[in-house]
Amino acid sequence: MIETRAPGKLFIAGEYAVVEPGQPAVLIAVDRCITVRLTESEGAGRIHSSEYGQAPVVWRREDDGEHIIVDERPFDYVLSAISTVEELRSGRGASPRYFDLEISSELNDSDGRKFGLGSSAAVTVATIAALDEFYRLGLTLTERFKLAVLATIAISTKASGGDLAASTFGGWIRYSSPDRAALHAHREAHGVVSAMSCSEWAGCSARRVTPPSSLDLLVGWTGSPASTEHLVTRVHTPRERTDESSSESSPAAQKPRPLVSFAAESHTLVDDLVAAFDADDAEASLTTIRAVRGLLRRLSDSTGSLIETEALHDLCEIAETHGAAAKPSGAGGGDCGIALAHPHTEAQTILSGWEAAGIRPLDLGAHREEGEIDEF
Repeated sequence: MIETRAPGKLFIAGEYAVVEPGQPAVLIAVDRCITVRLTESEGAGRIHSSEYGQAPVVWRREDDGEHIIVDERPFDYVLSAISTVEELRSGRGASPRYFDLEISSELNDSDGRKFGLGSSAAVTVATIAALDEFYRLGLTLTERFKLAVLATIAISTKASGGDLAASTFGGWIRYSSPDRAALHAHREAHGVVSAMSCSEWAGCSARRVTPPSSLDLLVGWTGSPASTEHLVTRVHTPRERTDESSSESSPAAQKPRPLVSFAAESHTLVDDLVAAFDADDAEASLTTIRAVRGLLRRLSDSTGSLIETEALHDLCEIAETHGAAAKPSGAGGGDCGIALAHPHTEAQTILSGWEAAGIRPLDLGAHREEGEIDEF
């Protein structure tokens, strides 16, 4: 049996902007994981996961042995990961084999509700790692990451890949995204092997950062799920006029437009945060986190999208009251918020305040760094 694990993630800064090619974000891989166990099988493969209910997903090969057939199931991230690795395996001349996957997750609560820690990315990364070992492909971490991106954008080109980078490389990272639409088009035209080293990766990067030693990370979960893809689509879609009968030139006839300068301001703040981290400057880090929250609130106002919900607002204000800096993590609209606090800050008071407001503190730390990050 082969067993692989991939961690979940939290966004620290750079949300929304990171979906634009070359725009940076800071993320942390958290010490809760998805585990994939692989065993070889014959005649068919099965995927066991609570996401699929009681019955496993069954897959088979067409007569040529290369193409995957799935029995009455939609195409999802696990199956996309399998198909992507299988295409690379075929391109490298390795023989096809059947296997079963058993998937378990620490990224949900006891009722199966997701914490918003990037479970889709984690299961994609863990599946690719298991198949890399199974087929003895000898992939580097960066090659695994690239396969994970190609598998993910086969389902949605809106995904930035930041969660995949965190799940692959571990620790704290600064990440910037490639042009996923161009990557997807290249794969469709030339295949996975070519897409692994094509020029469309330009602008994609990841490097490690270390937060100030004098700051602790606190994480709270609102209990409300959020759809990242829905929120990102809403923010990046221009809003329509309020009154079709009004003059198009009338300012009152237009709903607010997204912040024109948002991406540039986000880029600056991410760079400021990384510089503060690199300098072990706790106060500059707290100041920048507060500025990132303010930028997200202005984005929310300008697009009419609810990024900072009432629960996330309470989470941030409770933390701020006790000297911490806090913000929503990721797309907002629910899920998690994070706070950075000095160790002498009354962390337990913040956590108790969160609980009194119906926010569940999550006991999370940074997942270990997995190894060197190669050039893209």
